[in-house]
Amino acid sequence: MKFYNSIGPNPRIVKMFMHEKGITVPFVEVDLMAGENRKEPYLAKNPGGQLPALELDNGMVLAEVTAICEYLEEKNPGTPLIGTTPEERAETRMWTRRVDLGVAEPLANGFRFSAGLPLFKDRMLTRPECADGLKAMAQDKASWVDKQLAGKEFLAGKRMSLADILLFVVLDFGAAVGQPINTDNKNLVAWFERMKARPSATATA
Repeated sequence: MKFYNSIGPNPRIVKMFMHEKGITVPFVEVDLMAGENRKEPYLAKNPGGQLPALELDNGMVLAEVTAICEYLEEKNPGTPLIGTTPEERAETRMWTRRVDLGVAEPLANGFRFSAGLPLFKDRMLTRPECADGLKAMAQDKASWVDKQLAGKEFLAGKRMSLADILLFVVLDFGAAVGQPINTDNKNLVAWFERMKARPSATATA
């Protein structure tokens, strides 16, 4: 297998997932800043142009963070980060979906349409007039997540999962691009510090 890697939160999510599971895959570095991901030969591998991507031994290429992580979990069931039962897997997918749609997407687009506009305006459809609203949406959902974390160690209770990795990396990225965690969200702040203390967080920063 080959892992097509770059800077940015999405590759980091998969790298943190692999670190937690003890998976090692050869990396192929793609220069995101130079736009290599929007040109051939990378587009032949992943026509969507996003990073990361995982090329399997049979030549198939997987894109999308969740799909890559689910594949890696099925191939490497030790140290489960999605779940070992239908109930655990459903719970992880529920939280992953909530985080992805409610926090990750508006936060990322809020960045792309404002501070990141010089990089993205010629690579994708951008809507600068939507940036402030998207940032507010991400903060609002983060405050909702804060309430759901009351009395819990992780999003799925005592079980750390892909959903926690996704949320941590997205919030860490947000803090670096002018969208920090609201300090009023005490549960979320405490959870973030627990995640930040994990070796996988340092190794993939």
